Formats: sequence, C-alpha cells, structure tokens
Amino acid sequence: MLINAKVATRLPARDLNRARAFYSEKLGLDPVEQREGGLRYVCAGGEFAIFVSVGMQSGTHTQMAWEVEDIETTVRELRARGVEFEEYDLPGLKTVDGIAEITGNYPSKGIGERGAWFRDREGNVLGIGQPMRS
Repeated sequence: MLINAKVATRLPARDLNRARAFYSEKLGLDPVEQREGGLRYVCAGGEFAIFVSVGMQSGTHTQMAWEVEDIETTVRELRARGVEFEEYDLPGLKTVDGIAEITGNYPSKGIGERGAWFRDREGNVLGIGQPMRS
C-alpha cells in the first residue's frame, strides 16, 4: 500500500511570508505552487510543503534534510547567502566549522555521513548530509 506512495515532508510556519523569503533568499528555492495557507516545493528527489500553523516547533531534531554530493561547497554557498549553521559539541556529535562526521550509516549509503544543520526563520531544524563511502 504505502510502499508505492510518494513521501512528502510538511513543515509548520507561523508566518508564511517570512518562511517563503527565507527559502527563496537563503536556499534559492521558490514554491512550485501555493494555496491559502501553504507553499509547495519540489526538489530532485522529493517535495515538501510549508503550512501555516500556530503550533510550536520543538527545535530539537532534524525535521527535513537534503543529501548532497559535496557538503563543504554546499555549506560555503549557503553561508554566502546568510545561512547560519549550528555548532554542536555533544557526546558522539561534534561539529567543526559547522560540519560533523558521523560514524555508521545504512549499508547502502556507506560507512558514515558528514552532516550540517541550520534553522529556518520559523525554528525548523534542517540538515544537509553527505554519505561517506569506504
């Protein structure tokens, strides 16, 4: 049943115009369509929507992420657009210049992953990952 269904992420926003400006100005993404209270975006491997919500984002976990080929270049380009990356120094997760090396991964993805995280203007935690191959 669901195995053949497309998957799409939904991200809450209190201010849709503020969210739209962030995704356009900082990430270079513009919605492919909009409706009352919502914006729909499509990327190469999936889609996401931002919807108006009065709920609060927890801000404690990654809500959506992109897999990239070159994380250093992606982080550098996003920083040039004003994106501020999170820095972590936790047991098992330490970033250096915004990028962490994470051991372990799904076997089809490699031996680990390099990751970086930032928040949109609505408080959603977004990630960028690059699988590490052996």
